[in-house]
Amino acid sequence: MAVFNVVEKFVSINGEGQHAGELAVFIRLRGCNLSCSYCDTRWACTSDADATQMTEKEIVDYVKSTGVRRVTLTGGEPLMAENIKLLLVEFAKNRDIFVEIETNGSMPIKEYTSIGNAPAFTLDYKLAGSGMEDKMLVENFKYLEPKDTVKFVCSSVSELDKVCEVVDTYRLSDRCTVLISPVFGRIEPSDMVDYLIDKKRNDIRLQLQLHKFIWDPDKRGV
Repeated sequence: MAVFNVVEKFVSINGEGQHAGELAVFIRLRGCNLSCSYCDTRWACTSDADATQMTEKEIVDYVKSTGVRRVTLTGGEPLMAENIKLLLVEFAKNRDIFVEIETNGSMPIKEYTSIGNAPAFTLDYKLAGSGMEDKMLVENFKYLEPKDTVKFVCSSVSELDKVCEVVDTYRLSDRCTVLISPVFGRIEPSDMVDYLIDKKRNDIRLQLQLHKFIWDPDKRGV
């Protein structure tokens, strides 16, 4: 049995990813190994952030109590959590629960892909505007499947050229869903659409963070 530092747990809709708009139970774990310039959950990333300690069984029981079958493990960086594999294995015992992990692209995912009833990954690739691009672990791309997603958060239109370079180099569109999102308030989504039209990128999908339009962008627990 392990103990996990849970800074938030709540039911909402997925604001992004392949299942945007669908109900999900969010489990936000404490801590992160990166410090992105546009981070919107910095409060959850510090080692002393307020958290409730829960075992893997308590987390799974909480999810079951909500009646919602989709789970999003997020952070911070959830794959930093000690014994995270124990939590994933506990979830995997429940065939009617679908687990998605939002991970920042710097932590290896290989060992989790062989779990029966394995989770899906929404894997970030941090572009230059994040200040963290040199931390990206492109080895992860080899383990992606159609249920997975690679997400690029763009600070400027110029970063879209790098998106296309990475997508083409690693043939990401043949492996999984590819999403681009704007850093909220830094870049106009319409400019990103114009870029996709100009480059005829049928394989890349623009997605906005739904929760930042439904609620205040800084609101927690949504």
